[in-house]
Amino acid sequence: MANAKLTIATALLLSVFASAAFPQQSSDRSMDVAPTPLPEQCGQAEGTSAGHTMPGMANMDMSGMDEAHKANMAAMMKMHPAMMQGMMAKDPDVAFACGMIAHHQGAIDMAEVELKYGDNDEAKKMAQTIIDAQTKEIGEFKQWLETNAK
Repeated sequence: MANAKLTIATALLLSVFASAAFPQQSSDRSMDVAPTPLPEQCGQAEGTSAGHTMPGMANMDMSGMDEAHKANMAAMMKMHPAMMQGMMAKDPDVAFACGMIAHHQGAIDMAEVELKYGDNDEAKKMAQTIIDAQTKEIGEFKQWLETNAK
């Protein structure tokens, strides 16, 4: 399982950097996805800044992707700018909580893609476990922010 995760992460990074270096011309660029919304404490935290993106992803040619891959890429595009924004909070504890909220929401979004498009019952069960656990953890992070964010 660890090798599969490493392979997927490597492929994603290579595709991102390749698309930045060699942008494709295509009319199928549905990567204009709004970032994952963060709690007010994340956006208002001193030192935060919106607008971070992964290089090349906005220009990624998705014309050869099926709907499941497009949905996963859209989930990644929502997650990354929000994670970057959250991690910019001056307070490292707030930065951690805000970054993890976006990270967990990205995992939930990808797990929902698995539930919609996946065929393997075991993979779907893992996806549902991720949704259940990380939804709970997002709630805990939000509660922590309400109590502790300055």
